Amino acid sequence: MSIEAASLRAATPARESRRAKRSRAASIGLHAALVTASLIAVFPVFWVVVTSFKPDALAVETTPKLVNESSLDNYTRILSGEKGDFLAWFGNSVQIALLTTVLAVFLSATAGYAASRFRFPGKRKLLLSFLVVQMFPFAVLIVPLYNTLLALGVQGTALGLVLVYCTTAVPFCTYMLKGYFDTIPADIDEAGRVDGLSPFGVFWRLVLPLARPGLAVTSFYAFLTAWGEVAFASAFLSAADESKTLAVGLQVFVQQNRTEWGHLAAASTLVAIPAVAVFYLVQRFLVSGLAGGAVKG
Repeated sequence: MSIEAASLRAATPARESRRAKRSRAASIGLHAALVTASLIAVFPVFWVVVTSFKPDALAVETTPKLVNESSLDNYTRILSGEKGDFLAWFGNSVQIALLTTVLAVFLSATAGYAASRFRFPGKRKLLLSFLVVQMFPFAVLIVPLYNTLLALGVQGTALGLVLVYCTTAVPFCTYMLKGYFDTIPADIDEAGRVDGLSPFGVFWRLVLPLARPGLAVTSFYAFLTAWGEVAFASAFLSAADESKTLAVGLQVFVQQNRTEWGHLAAASTLVAIPAVAVFYLVQRFLVSGLAGGAVKG
């Protein structure tokens, strides 16, 4: 029997005992609060989906109706490119988000492992600098990052935006993974070295597979950092329609004098699908990954 299974079996009787002591009124109140909170959380998303099927003129009404001349016209026009090159925006967002995720997780994992296992000069200052960087608002970072990208010759390119997103994702992911690596016994490293593995071999072949929950959490965070971000994408990508990301492209539905709510809701629904898919892939690791990374910092 594994340790996790034994812990769950030991916790089950205590949980059942607390449930038996709870009065009927308390149970009804608890479930009513949970149902209310769930409805409050789900309703905005549900209404965006409902609105996505309505014409722009009927999307915002004084007396909202669940179905009012609903059709798939908004989705058809968006996917056909009538309102902008949506498929190009989608491809750009996928490319930038995946590159950001891979690069940020690799850099964070190596930096987090080094901070967890090795002693080197400036270690505390390095970790403190990661923490301080997170305190600056995005607007303050735009000018220095713009000058840096110009110096590197990658201003206006997808690679430049990936590097910008890594400056946001890597510090948080490094802190998270360092805390997770701290929970993995150092004896595993010593056993690997006795078997002839190099330090990188120990990290790659022994420690990294054990850190899958932490890697899942950081991958999800890095993906979301790049997927839905607007300010950096608007500032660092060229104004050409084919170079936009989805978050930037959605601005075509918000004009100076009116907003195309039906098209905007349909595009927002399509934008959310990849993020939901990534969440579904990593959701079984999220709780353990967040808890493990938060144990030690």
